[in-house]
Amino acid sequence: MSTTSPSPLTIRIPGPGQSLPVIFDSPHSGMEWPPDFRPAAPRAAILTTWDAYVDELWAGAPSHGATLLAACFPRAYIDANRAADDLDPALLAAPWPGRLAPTDYSRRGMGLIRHLALPGVPMYDRPLSVAEVQHRLATCYHPYRVALKSRLDALHAAHGAVWHINCHSMKSRGNGMNVDDGAPRPDIVVSDRNGRTAHPDFTRWTADWFAGCGFSVKINEPYRGGDLVVTHGDPAASRHSIQIEINRALYLDEAACERGPRFAEMRGHLESFARAVCELARERTAHRVVT
Repeated sequence: MSTTSPSPLTIRIPGPGQSLPVIFDSPHSGMEWPPDFRPAAPRAAILTTWDAYVDELWAGAPSHGATLLAACFPRAYIDANRAADDLDPALLAAPWPGRLAPTDYSRRGMGLIRHLALPGVPMYDRPLSVAEVQHRLATCYHPYRVALKSRLDALHAAHGAVWHINCHSMKSRGNGMNVDDGAPRPDIVVSDRNGRTAHPDFTRWTADWFAGCGFSVKINEPYRGGDLVVTHGDPAASRHSIQIEINRALYLDEAACERGPRFAEMRGHLESFARAVCELARERTAHRVVT
């Protein structure tokens, strides 16, 4: 992992006339450490917070007309898939100057700023200053969120609808910070906050597509979807946001956090899925002018 002053994100947009109203975003696949990130947790523990290589798994999506957005900064530094006020005040050296609304994620140690890398493994050995957290929001969190919103809004304006796939990976078994502690997980979890963030037909279509490839699939269990799909999903306005979690055992050597022997196979499946979503979007917006 590098320690640099990186760009907070990468975005790949198809050429003029090729873009379809589909965007894949990977908020947890970055592992470029900003200079001010000085965790106390060991490197091996921090790597377990990383959606390792998820941006690479979805790298074929832009060749079919989709946009691909990925964070460069680590989720362990600040989590772009949490609300900006989902912060545990116990992490701070001084009171936060505004309102905080910590959720169950923060209470389990994995809010906007992680308190734990793994169960019983603190991320920091000191409180963080308010200025430190504000810096992380300004330089990483907000640029990522603004880039995603801007692209979704532009695609929706051009096509009258947009399909947003929020991309993640999950441990093959839950741990003590998860609601499914110790339970084996399916191959794929598709989430839409129980129908709030996407039309149920699109959620079911997605689950059926993966099941048709032989994967075990669950919907909204154990994941229901994070803040990004909540923020951007509005099926009544033809804004469909789903979250896809991929079991790391399918593509990763989990112990080493290295690409596994089935990495290329999984990448091929995901490119095929991206192609299918793009074709779906093309068919459903054929009456619109594509820009």
